[in-house]
Amino acid sequence: QVQLVESGGGLVQPGGSLRLSCAASGNIFRISTMGWYRQAPGKQRELVATITRGSSTNYADSVKGRFTISRDNAKDTVYLQMNSLKAEDTAVYYCNAVISTGWGVRENDYWGQGTQVSVSS
Repeated sequence: QVQLVESGGGLVQPGGSLRLSCAASGNIFRISTMGWYRQAPGKQRELVATITRGSSTNYADSVKGRFTISRDNAKDTVYLQMNSLKAEDTAVYYCNAVISTGWGVRENDYWGQGTQVSVSS
Protein backbone atom coordinates (compact mmCIF):
# COMPACT_ATOMS: atom_id res chain seq x y z
CA GLN A 1 0.00 0.00 0.00
CA VAL A 2 1.16 3.49 -0.87
CA GLN A 3 -0.32 6.70 0.49
CA LEU A 4 0.18 10.34 -0.45
CA VAL A 5 -0.90 12.82 2.20
CA GLU A 6 -1.15 16.50 1.37
CA SER A 7 -1.17 19.43 3.74
CA GLY A 8 -0.93 23.22 3.67
CA GLY A 9 -4.05 24.31 1.84
CA GLY A 10 -6.33 27.06 3.05
CA LEU A 11 -7.80 30.49 2.44
CA VAL A 12 -5.50 33.34 1.48
CA GLN A 13 -5.95 36.85 0.12
CA PRO A 14 -4.88 37.75 -3.41
CA GLY A 15 -1.15 38.39 -3.48
CA GLY A 16 -0.57 36.07 -0.56
CA SER A 17 1.44 32.87 -0.28
CA LEU A 18 0.88 29.24 0.69
CA ARG A 19 3.13 26.22 0.85
CA LEU A 20 1.76 22.77 0.09
CA SER A 21 3.44 19.57 1.20
CA CYS A 22 2.86 15.98 0.14
CA ALA A 23 4.47 13.03 1.90
CA ALA A 24 4.51 9.56 0.40
CA SER A 25 4.54 6.52 2.67
CA GLY A 26 4.07 2.79 2.56
CA ASN A 27 5.62 0.10 0.40
CA ILE A 28 7.90 2.37 -1.65
CA PHE A 29 10.94 1.15 -3.55
CA ARG A 30 11.58 4.17 -5.73
CA ILE A 31 9.80 7.41 -6.57
CA SER A 32 10.54 8.96 -9.95
CA THR A 33 8.50 12.00 -11.00
CA MET A 34 6.40 13.87 -8.45
CA GLY A 35 4.01 16.67 -9.19
CA TRP A 36 1.06 18.85 -8.41
CA TYR A 37 -2.18 19.10 -10.33
CA ARG A 38 -5.29 21.17 -9.66
CA GLN A 39 -8.96 21.08 -10.46
CA ALA A 40 -11.24 24.10 -10.26
CA PRO A 41 -15.04 23.75 -10.10
CA GLY A 42 -16.44 22.84 -13.50
CA LYS A 43 -13.00 22.40 -15.04
CA GLN A 44 -10.74 19.49 -15.88
CA ARG A 45 -7.76 18.60 -13.75
CA GLU A 46 -4.65 20.37 -15.02
CA LEU A 47 -0.93 20.12 -14.47
CA VAL A 48 0.61 22.73 -12.19
CA ALA A 49 4.21 21.55 -11.88
CA THR A 50 6.32 18.40 -11.93
CA ILE A 51 9.80 17.53 -10.69
CA THR A 52 11.96 14.55 -11.56
CA ARG A 53 14.10 12.61 -9.12
CA GLY A 54 17.05 14.61 -10.40
CA SER A 55 15.13 17.86 -9.74
CA SER A 56 14.34 18.86 -13.31
CA THR A 57 11.17 20.91 -13.19
CA ASN A 58 8.27 21.73 -15.47
CA TYR A 59 5.58 24.36 -14.88
CA ALA A 60 2.28 25.37 -16.38
CA ASP A 61 2.58 28.74 -18.08
CA SER A 62 -0.03 30.18 -15.74
CA VAL A 63 2.16 29.64 -12.66
CA LYS A 64 5.67 30.25 -13.99
CA GLY A 65 7.51 32.82 -11.91
CA ARG A 66 5.03 32.52 -9.05
CA PHE A 67 5.13 28.85 -7.98
CA THR A 68 8.16 26.75 -7.10
CA ILE A 69 8.17 22.97 -6.83
CA SER A 70 10.83 21.15 -4.82
CA ARG A 71 11.34 17.74 -3.26
CA ASP A 72 13.22 15.99 -0.50
CA ASN A 73 14.09 12.49 -1.70
CA ALA A 74 15.19 11.40 1.79
CA LYS A 75 11.70 12.19 3.09
CA ASP A 76 9.73 11.12 -0.01
CA THR A 77 8.13 14.55 0.08
CA VAL A 78 7.28 17.12 -2.55
CA TYR A 79 6.50 20.78 -1.90
CA LEU A 80 4.79 23.58 -3.79
CA GLN A 81 5.58 27.14 -2.77
CA MET A 82 2.87 29.40 -4.14
CA ASN A 83 3.46 33.16 -4.18
CA SER A 84 1.51 36.08 -5.64
CA LEU A 85 -1.65 34.02 -5.53
CA LYS A 86 -4.58 35.02 -7.71
CA ALA A 87 -8.29 34.26 -7.54
CA GLU A 88 -7.89 32.00 -10.56
CA ASP A 89 -5.52 29.78 -8.56
CA THR A 90 -8.50 28.66 -6.47
CA ALA A 91 -8.85 24.90 -6.85
CA VAL A 92 -8.36 21.56 -5.20
CA TYR A 93 -4.67 20.71 -5.47
CA TYR A 94 -3.66 17.08 -5.89
CA CYS A 95 -0.27 15.51 -5.33
CA ASN A 96 0.91 12.88 -7.80
CA ALA A 97 3.84 10.49 -7.67
CA VAL A 98 5.13 7.78 -9.99
CA ILE A 99 6.21 4.95 -7.72
CA SER A 100 7.65 1.48 -7.99
CA THR A 101 7.00 -0.84 -5.07
CA GLY A 102 9.84 -3.24 -5.76
CA TRP A 103 12.85 -4.16 -7.91
CA GLY A 104 11.62 -4.76 -11.43
CA VAL A 105 8.06 -3.83 -10.48
CA ARG A 106 6.32 -1.56 -12.95
CA GLU A 107 5.78 2.00 -11.83
CA ASN A 108 2.27 3.22 -11.15
CA ASP A 109 0.64 6.60 -10.65
CA TYR A 110 -0.51 7.45 -7.14
CA TRP A 111 -2.65 10.40 -6.07
CA GLY A 112 -3.31 12.23 -2.85
CA GLN A 113 -6.76 13.05 -1.58
CA GLY A 114 -6.51 16.72 -2.51
CA THR A 115 -6.26 19.92 -0.52
CA GLN A 116 -8.37 23.02 -1.08
CA VAL A 117 -6.69 26.31 -1.94
CA SER A 118 -8.98 29.34 -1.96
CA VAL A 119 -7.80 32.81 -2.95
CA SER A 120 -10.27 35.52 -2.05
CA SER A 121 -10.48 38.91 -0.39
